[in-house]
Amino acid sequence: MKQALPFLRRRKYEVLLFALVQHLFIGIFLRDLPFYTKYIWVANMLILGVASVGVFVEKGRWKNVVKNLLFVLVTAFPLAVPFVQHVPEFMYALNISYVLFFSFIFWEVLKFLLRPGYINLDIISASACGYFLLIEISVFLMQMLFYQNPDSFKGVSNTGDPASTYIDLVYFCSITLTSIGFGDILPNAHYTKLATAFFGIAGQFYSVVLVGILISKFTSNSTT
Repeated sequence: MKQALPFLRRRKYEVLLFALVQHLFIGIFLRDLPFYTKYIWVANMLILGVASVGVFVEKGRWKNVVKNLLFVLVTAFPLAVPFVQHVPEFMYALNISYVLFFSFIFWEVLKFLLRPGYINLDIISASACGYFLLIEISVFLMQMLFYQNPDSFKGVSNTGDPASTYIDLVYFCSITLTSIGFGDILPNAHYTKLATAFFGIAGQFYSVVLVGILISKFTSNSTT
């Protein structure tokens, strides 16, 4: 790990971006979803945990302690999924831990985007990371609501396989935040409708603010 730290520090946002994309969309290359639940899920979280190390380098001891504790939780929970996935309280706790984990990383990425007055590869990569982190947060919040009440969505797989539900909600949250909205998956309760509306607005707000930040940084570079 010590040998990898210089690389993770230098390419932290590119590495994090790769980890987020493979976590969200690796299902494109998989046909065996139970295999995903048993093996790929844990491997994905290990990759994300390593990829997030660079973001928290020199961020203070307490931040690294909190991040590491959340990382242990989001890695340990999938190991128990095959045994207790039908316990609503377990799935509720799992999704809360994932929302906290990705929110914690998102906050650090957002602070980085607001700070420097220049544009480079890190800024572009961090911008993309922020968008994918919003998708991650929305997916696990929606999953939490779904496991509380499976009837709160129409069109989401309820086969008992967590991978099917997860992939459906990755799709739903992605098209919601990008304002595509095909309509094949729909919120079916007042709280899921409001949560969907909130994340749709959040996705658009992030895009608008991000464009403003990038333009201001580019303008700052051009005038110096």
